Amino acid sequence: MTLVMGIVNVTPDSFSDGGRYLDPEQAVLHARGLLAEGASLIDVGGESTRPGAQRVSGPEELARVVPVVRQLAADGVRVSVDTMRASVAEAAIDAGAAIINDVSGGRADSAMLEVVAASNVDFVVMHWRAHSDRMQNETAYRDVVAEVAGELSVQLDQALRAGIASERIIVDPGLGFAKTWDHNWTLLRHLDRFQAMGHRILVGASRKAFLGELLGGRETEGRDGATAAVSFWAALHDVWAVRTHEVTAQADAVAVARRLAREAPLTIT
Repeated sequence: MTLVMGIVNVTPDSFSDGGRYLDPEQAVLHARGLLAEGASLIDVGGESTRPGAQRVSGPEELARVVPVVRQLAADGVRVSVDTMRASVAEAAIDAGAAIINDVSGGRADSAMLEVVAASNVDFVVMHWRAHSDRMQNETAYRDVVAEVAGELSVQLDQALRAGIASERIIVDPGLGFAKTWDHNWTLLRHLDRFQAMGHRILVGASRKAFLGELLGGRETEGRDGATAAVSFWAALHDVWAVRTHEVTAQADAVAVARRLAREAPLTIT
């Protein structure tokens, strides 16, 4: 069953909703709203990873993230934390986070895998080549599906060798990260290749630029319908979760896919 992961960006500069939920109280209220709309879990991030974004300091990221995680976890919410820093991951785990969603898959901070291995949280390993300020210079692939899968396999092997149990690992092909618009569509077309890796799959397409390009340059909040179409496609492939800024349409899309699959299981490649 595909879950809907609601995004709460506790940042001033995220591409879609930067600044809206920088205040912890507003962030918690927004998270509760996403849950009421049908989200099963909340992904909290204190550092933007949009193309071109500059990194924030570790203390600043901690100050943004931990109060929100602590309050949501106290409310019984399953919380994921979007961070590349082991120090933030460790503090978030102490505050009650259940998932560490590292867009670098453990590559940006050499201590990350050890921190996660010492806990009982799940770990999202995303395909990643470089930080946001230069990642779009790293989009050269001969075969994007084979190369992304191969590079992910290396990251997964490192996580396993560090002591993170296989059942705790979630794979994300990294739409928009060191990818062209066409690469994103190709990866979505071949989700089965990533399912074959034997781990749960997270898809994060929400409001991304490749959807805006498809829609003639439409701005971010006008991309929710296209995001829902991707969520429907992902749910037909039985991915573990879709990560999204808007929940209602995504939950509806997942529900329709689930009902169709129950009626007549589909073979999709």
